[in-house]
Amino acid sequence: MNPELILWIYIALLVAGGIVGFVKASSKASLIASSVFAGLLALINAGVIQIRHLADILLGVLIVVFTMRLAKTKKFMPAGMMIVFTAAALILRHLRF
Repeated sequence: MNPELILWIYIALLVAGGIVGFVKASSKASLIASSVFAGLLALINAGVIQIRHLADILLGVLIVVFTMRLAKTKKFMPAGMMIVFTAAALILRHLRF
């Protein structure tokens, strides 16, 4: 798997999570935040934004945000699951198969 494909899959999961958060909890913040981060990651992945390691920095920021959310709610879903997905994306992007 190449790093670009891994990031596209993560972007899809991020958008899906924002939509689910909006539908289930009427959370506009979830929808907006996921859309903004997914949009930035998509621009990076498409080569429109070419700042070295920016995708990794954004993934790191998301891990922090999801960790803070998990600490606040003490519920694995959805923050804990997104920590796992984000960490996996970050690690898999740097593994060479």
